[in-house]
Amino acid sequence: MQGYASIHEVLDDLRPAAEIRDGTLSITDERAFREQKVDRLVYSAVFGDDAVKAACRWVIWEAAQALGALPASIHDYYMAGGRGAWHHRTTPAINVRGLTYDTARAVFRTAMRYDCKQFIFEIARSEIGYTQQRPEEYATSVLAAALREGYRGPVFIQGDHFQISAKSYAKDPQKEIEAVQQLTLEALDAGFYNIDIDSSTLVDLSKPTVFEQQRLNFQHCAELTAFIRQHQPEGVMVSVGGEIGEVGGKNSNVHELRAFMQGYNEVLAGLGSDLVGISKISVQTGTSHGGVVLPDGTIADVKVDFATLAELSKVAREEFGLAGAVQHGASTLPEIAFNRFAEANACEVHLATAFQNLIYDSELFPSELRNEIYAYLAEHHADERKPGMTDAQFYYTTRKRGFGPFKRQMWDLPADVRQGIGAILEERFNLIFDRLNVGGTSALVEQYVTPTKRSKPMPETLRAATMQVS
Repeated sequence: MQGYASIHEVLDDLRPAAEIRDGTLSITDERAFREQKVDRLVYSAVFGDDAVKAACRWVIWEAAQALGALPASIHDYYMAGGRGAWHHRTTPAINVRGLTYDTARAVFRTAMRYDCKQFIFEIARSEIGYTQQRPEEYATSVLAAALREGYRGPVFIQGDHFQISAKSYAKDPQKEIEAVQQLTLEALDAGFYNIDIDSSTLVDLSKPTVFEQQRLNFQHCAELTAFIRQHQPEGVMVSVGGEIGEVGGKNSNVHELRAFMQGYNEVLAGLGSDLVGISKISVQTGTSHGGVVLPDGTIADVKVDFATLAELSKVAREEFGLAGAVQHGASTLPEIAFNRFAEANACEVHLATAFQNLIYDSELFPSELRNEIYAYLAEHHADERKPGMTDAQFYYTTRKRGFGPFKRQMWDLPADVRQGIGAILEERFNLIFDRLNVGGTSALVEQYVTPTKRSKPMPETLRAATMQVS
């Protein structure tokens, strides 16, 4: 794919499918725009120079507004679930680390096939770093995929694990909180209207009571919720999530949930009597991020405590009006396990590593590129190799860090390779959407979610170019 060399080239290529007049983008031939313009626009939005990048991102955002693929909050839908309006449907929250545009296209194709609008795209604070995808780039790639596939409706984009680093917090609490706040502002502006606050890293199990163990967690979660409410776009009630147990640690229990919610609600009320709180709560019930890799590179069987998950979801709904409990780190579980999340009434499950594995392990993925990435990891991330690790274990646990440095090489793979990998991913998404019971949810979601249109200011360099053309 060849990107645009200048803004004038962008403007010339848009015609006759679209035009910019008086600061407004008009789509004059929707089919031509989707099929002939979006691929090049999104490529340039990721890899163009600063002026071209800004212009293409603006065009994609405004086209999404015009064609009805609108960033939205899932808050009202989740709160309806807390009131019993829907149940036994588990939202797939999909972390996309690489081949973002092609992967998102596969997700949208699956969603349209299943008449589904209960799904989320997300990226964590850590992933933003090692995949080299700032929020605006990530949202642009997702929205471009929606445009390319002809999807209309709410597009739920989520900041996953906007996490307070315990290590950084110990050194300078205020600086670390401000770092999370700045990322939140960046994400909100990009169209992330769903934010998962993760202050569970501050839970201190050495404290004598569960309430005291959770104190820093619920205090900072409430403060960050208030910050989000202060800065969320007009007309948008951002869906905010909290977390009571660090993934990979001990399993959560109802005592922790109740202690967290009691403290959280008290602190939030003290910050403003009309502040709206979280809509869901993330818990730990047995998984770990990425799964546990064995010496031969295969993944160990993981047992999820579905009884605990069901109990936590029940308490979250019935006592606190939340949509339910959220499960992390589940994408590498056996296929048969996915049915049980909906049975347990978990409102959301976070999925990432299995999709990464499908990309890297595909026979279509060039072995030369894979070897180049592995050589890079051996050179630049050797400090992550733990004693006794086999090569298979080391590369499995570190190859997520290849997505950023080799982002362009992946986007530049031949079209048939990317399409083939997209088809493999789509097959997996089909299974997940089916097992999580989110098919046929379009009308239900739209009953509660009305996305807010929001135009963005045109970049000055693009404005100047359009004036020269006119």
